[in-house]
Amino acid sequence: MGEKNQPHDAARQRLDKWLFFARMAKSRSVAQAYIQSGKVAVNGSSVRQSSHMVKVGDKLELSFERMDRTLVVKASGERRGPYEEAKLLYDDLTPPREPSDLMTPLEQAMREPGSGRPTKKERRALDRFISDSGEGFE
Repeated sequence: MGEKNQPHDAARQRLDKWLFFARMAKSRSVAQAYIQSGKVAVNGSSVRQSSHMVKVGDKLELSFERMDRTLVVKASGERRGPYEEAKLLYDDLTPPREPSDLMTPLEQAMREPGSGRPTKKERRALDRFISDSGEGFE
């Protein structure tokens, strides 16, 4: 009696579950928030219901904070597995990023001379300048 004998269509799955299984969202509640805020479109039309059913062949357009993704559903998920298993659920049609958009960590760490806090050497030179001028800034 405890068994549920409901027909289950394995080809269709809730959108929020699919996003979670495909590792596009950290949790189902985060996936639901993405969907309800209008950041997900299925086959070109915006979807705001997390219970929307997706099937194999559906085209999903996701608008994330840092990047927009275009995916085609290849399979429905059984569980949230590792990345290698999750990427089998979709084809990524997202165009590659422009090389100018990508910054290396070294470029991010560099800053223009004169911007930001002074170096220790600059601070000592500034202290010497202030003490030599005779104006007490204490």
